[in-house]
Amino acid sequence: MANPQPQQGILDISPYVPGESEAPGGLKPIKLSSNETPLGPSPRAIAAFKALGEHLDRYPDGAATALRNAIARQYGLDPGRIVCGCGSDELINLLAHAYVGPGDEVVYSEHGFLMYKIATLSSGGKPVAAPERGHRADVDAMLARVTPRTKLVFLANPNNPTGTYLPHDEVRRLHAGLPRHTLLVLDAAYSEYVRRNDYEAGLELVATTENTVMTRTFSKIYGLAALRLGWAYCPAAVADVLNRVRGPFNVSAPAIAAGVAALEDKAHVETAVAHNEKWLPWVTAEVEKLGLKVTPSIGNFVLIHFPSDKAAASADEHLKARGIILRRVAAYGLPSCLRMTIGTEDDNRKVVAALAQFMGRS
Repeated sequence: MANPQPQQGILDISPYVPGESEAPGGLKPIKLSSNETPLGPSPRAIAAFKALGEHLDRYPDGAATALRNAIARQYGLDPGRIVCGCGSDELINLLAHAYVGPGDEVVYSEHGFLMYKIATLSSGGKPVAAPERGHRADVDAMLARVTPRTKLVFLANPNNPTGTYLPHDEVRRLHAGLPRHTLLVLDAAYSEYVRRNDYEAGLELVATTENTVMTRTFSKIYGLAALRLGWAYCPAAVADVLNRVRGPFNVSAPAIAAGVAALEDKAHVETAVAHNEKWLPWVTAEVEKLGLKVTPSIGNFVLIHFPSDKAAASADEHLKARGIILRRVAAYGLPSCLRMTIGTEDDNRKVVAALAQFMGRS
């Protein structure tokens, strides 16, 4: 008798490998591999989290009402169309689970977030990667790969790991080219960092169409990555579907409380934006002075290009030997690149100095 077998597509998945956290030889790591904020979470969020420590025997509010209402107040939204999840990763998986089946297709850009492919294969669907142009999503290439079997189109905007984005006119053009049965999912995990007049996270498109969803996270600028907290703004019908398939208590009570407090501390967010506005261009300029190409980014990270795959691997080892951990992005189809999160002033200067030493030896 045959052994138990998983569903179609499961064994085709390459398990997601997160950014490394440990440095060799017991060195204290400078961890710039996962796009975490260098400023940490709001003190208010920490206090709210700790306050729940005496009430761990109680189930959380399954509807995350306080958090949905706080998000709605922040952005002027209908709380009934907000769905909260265990990170935006869970919401991506729920969308695939709810709308994709065997034989269905999901389109995304070739260097898009790895979870799009994983979620698609987990649901038995066929992942379809559209080539990018200049490490930026190409609307024409994505639309050319849409077929009657396309159920979802994922667009990370800004994109991880490239840091590039599509302006709102291009996003609208992408949506206009999709059939009504295809759901456009705008992954806006880094949107709080963006300060561009031609950028829109997706709220307006969700509000005015029936086949657009926007996902957001508290893991990046809000510094709550350990709590796994995200949210989606959806058409009412899509929110209803997600609430039917999500777990009844998919967001913990400490995460809900910390999320509400983080939203209320606007000064902390503004400080994080200001830090990124200062050090993103500084890192970009200093790395380029070393003769390395950097893809222009509007996130809290940069994609650094090396002359070859071997050079990128050697640079990674050189940095690790000094306790500096960046992100190899070969799994994203970028084997000659490293992705660097913008860190503290001291961290940023140490990375540039270590890269200068590496380039001097190369």
